[in-house]
Amino acid sequence: MTSKLAKSSIRRLALASGIIALALSSNPSAANRRAGPILRDAHSLMTIYGADAVTIDRGARDYKALDQVDWKSRPGVTSQTAVVFGDPSKPGMYAQLLKRGPDDWSQPHSHPNDRYITVLSGTMLIGTGAKFDKRNTVALGPGSMIRDIAGQVHYDGAGPEGLVIEIVGMGPTARIEGGGN
Repeated sequence: MTSKLAKSSIRRLALASGIIALALSSNPSAANRRAGPILRDAHSLMTIYGADAVTIDRGARDYKALDQVDWKSRPGVTSQTAVVFGDPSKPGMYAQLLKRGPDDWSQPHSHPNDRYITVLSGTMLIGTGAKFDKRNTVALGPGSMIRDIAGQVHYDGAGPEGLVIEIVGMGPTARIEGGGN
């Protein structure tokens, strides 16, 4: 026979589990939003029930979840960019994301500083030289890394599924159309 204390503990545990399950199932995208190893909604509930909250010193390690990224578009351009850290228009290191739709291409251009690119999703097609030629490109998938060398003319495009890339470099940066220095 189960004691009253054991029954009471089981009821509290079942209630807490039910609340957590309800919070998670009421927002299916919650599985994609994380606060460290603990889902944000569950983290709040755990705090209510006396569990220790995790605190990160943002002065020691800053971070941004993907749902906190502020995508921006420019008129007449189909691609979107998001500055993740730093400011590409000012001196210092920056990191930004670029999202392109299917078969979206740049024309030949260069940059004043080296840039380091990682393909996060989709296929990036890269070419070099002042003559734009889609057939003279290399296709690079997720996880591929590219170094744009300062002052060197190149062009690139997205495959049929579009792409998302991360660009890291030193500012201030610019895009020099036609590849001239």
